[in-house]
Amino acid sequence: MKDLNYQKVATAGVAGTLAMTILMLVGPMMGMPKMDMGSMLGPMNPMVAMPYWMGWVMHFIIGIVLTGIYAAFFVKILPSDGWKRGAIWGLIPFLLAQIMVMPIMGMGVFSGGDMLMIMGSLMGHLVYGIVMGLVYGDG
Repeated sequence: MKDLNYQKVATAGVAGTLAMTILMLVGPMMGMPKMDMGSMLGPMNPMVAMPYWMGWVMHFIIGIVLTGIYAAFFVKILPSDGWKRGAIWGLIPFLLAQIMVMPIMGMGVFSGGDMLMIMGSLMGHLVYGIVMGLVYGDG
């Protein structure tokens, strides 16, 4: 952990989360369901209701923390190069979101079987992982 480049972690985390966020914002124009992280992590969150803007802040904090976990434990053990390794990593938070987070938000495991939500989440997490992996590189 002491060898981590925290600036690189933060930059890659913000870049990956920003790419995911852009996809979430333009997704409804392409037929994907609306995924408003400000609401999902903010006022609609049944565990800790907070202001809408804090939901978006939490979204980016989560992206940075996940990048830190990736950098500390996974970058050296996942196969391939940056973007492919990032895509593989993106599957881990996708599965955690679908198995743990979505039920907490009242949507059920794997978004209650809503295939558009599941595919939107998968695409978002893959985009996050690919961009994060590209920016982070080999550590």
